[in-house]
Amino acid sequence: MDTTWLEVTLETTTPELDALCAKLTMNGATGLVIEDEEDFKNFLEQNRQYWDYVDEELLERMKGAARVKFYVTDDPDGQAQLRRWTAGIDAPCTTARLRENDWATSWQKYYKPLSVGGRLYIVPEWERGEPVPEGRTALYLNPGLTFGTGNHASTRLCLEWVEEFVRPGGTVLDLGCGSGILSVAGLLLGAESALGVDIDPKAVDVAYENAALNGLGRDRCTFLAGDILTDRSLKETLARDRWDLVLANIVADVIIPLSAHVEELLAPGGVFLCSGIIDTRSGEVEAALARNGLQVLGRKERDGWVALAARPGDGR
Repeated sequence: MDTTWLEVTLETTTPELDALCAKLTMNGATGLVIEDEEDFKNFLEQNRQYWDYVDEELLERMKGAARVKFYVTDDPDGQAQLRRWTAGIDAPCTTARLRENDWATSWQKYYKPLSVGGRLYIVPEWERGEPVPEGRTALYLNPGLTFGTGNHASTRLCLEWVEEFVRPGGTVLDLGCGSGILSVAGLLLGAESALGVDIDPKAVDVAYENAALNGLGRDRCTFLAGDILTDRSLKETLARDRWDLVLANIVADVIIPLSAHVEELLAPGGVFLCSGIIDTRSGEVEAALARNGLQVLGRKERDGWVALAARPGDGR
């Protein structure tokens, strides 16, 4: 039988948030979840180089937020725990019931198999075993782990470019690999080897897991944590092997400085595929590519996002 939980929410104000958390902690409360608009805004500002767009629903949910959440079981023990934890606290309190099974898997309803381009078929791992459309290659993915599920327009655009430019026996360098979806797609579509890099160390294990879901081992793919823009040693290591495809599904503020390093990473005839670009900033990215000797070969657009394909202007 599934456990039923109570999600308990205490509303407060930003100035009172720390005091509320202190009282809850003194009463024995654990597992506090804090939602604060000011912290959220500060986080966005301090990490502006990693995003160009924030979901409107998320912005609305955080508007004016200053709240603390925690969870107790919906039974006599949990009710007693709730009374102890909130004793002496005068703050508006609401509860909502959650079934454990729904809590753990409700997000899965948002992920269904997805056809991308002319050949790929992105399949959540829990759909493995379901029929794959004729002529398509299944790419199995755990979409709950990190960014890069194929659902977002920027990832789909980049996957379409990968399908167009990948060559049998070629090599792929995926900068900002996230879930590893682009590296895995390149290998499934004919590349011989792929290397992915991400600034988030957690992405390394996630990417290896998704590669394994598709029968791809470390003999064909490697994933590393690091930042090519700040780690000269990493850049030099990556540049020792020239790459047939260099991919960057990131944001404009990373792609622009990255474009200065692309030519030394590309093999002769290699192509740079970049996505994650808000349409209003595509001109800036194209100008940066041109400044760094890269000629745009093509442009794809969907839902306000842009993906570009480019190579050195001399055709090397």
